[in-house]
Amino acid sequence: MTPSDYSADTPPRSLLYVPGSNARALEKAGGLAADMLIIDLEDAVPADRKAEARAAMRAAVTAGFPGKRVAVRVNATGSAEQADDIAALAGLALDAVVLPKVDAPSDLDPLRDLGLPILAMIETPAAIYAARDIAADQAVAGLIAGLNDLAHELKLPDGMDRGAMSHAIQAIILAARAGGVWAFDGVYNAIDDAAGFAAEAAEGRRLGFDGKTLIHPSQVDPCNTAFAPSEHEIAAAEALVAAATGGAQRHEGRMIEDMHVAAARALLERAGRG
Repeated sequence: MTPSDYSADTPPRSLLYVPGSNARALEKAGGLAADMLIIDLEDAVPADRKAEARAAMRAAVTAGFPGKRVAVRVNATGSAEQADDIAALAGLALDAVVLPKVDAPSDLDPLRDLGLPILAMIETPAAIYAARDIAADQAVAGLIAGLNDLAHELKLPDGMDRGAMSHAIQAIILAARAGGVWAFDGVYNAIDDAAGFAAEAAEGRRLGFDGKTLIHPSQVDPCNTAFAPSEHEIAAAEALVAAATGGAQRHEGRMIEDMHVAAARALLERAGRG
């Protein structure tokens, strides 16, 4: 699967991080409804368990996760762990590799020989300004908003509403759309706050994200719901497509044209009604 093929697929709605060093989490992950599993070799793994996590990742991916898209998050370019992470991916059937702390297209270079689509994490002010060039790179299939690290880099007070990062969030989405790649929202940290998660996921979809990265299995189902077309949206899209005759026309009290028809068809395809 090439990066260009990957970006043409229907984007995953829910991308669940699974710590590579957590055997129980790896075992349970295959039974979850997440569209993509991201086996994490970076932040979720203590420094003294990196080698153990690589071995567990290889065993899990070799055993397989039927029906799941699977990615691995390696350590950042320039880190002492990255070369060993990349070596551990050799020969594995993966759908993507996730690279944290991508500040420039050159940070992608160590991963290029893998031939895997890269999901690049945008986590710093420098990355925000370089996001368009990163998204335009042929190896990149999508951008992930790394909002925890970004908030830290921006020196935001703890607990600050993410509205403080609205410019940066929109810049990530704009860069992804300009580059023709996917855009995924960052994680929601309060795993016991179901209402808060649902609100943020709904906001993420309204902003234009294709899906959301997750840190806990309890977030999977509400994420899938938030990023899936509702029955009302599906019915409206079906009616619009059925009524369209080409060019500009009036439909249910508003003017529609070809781009509205294309958007309706895309929604129906994502809902499995195309």
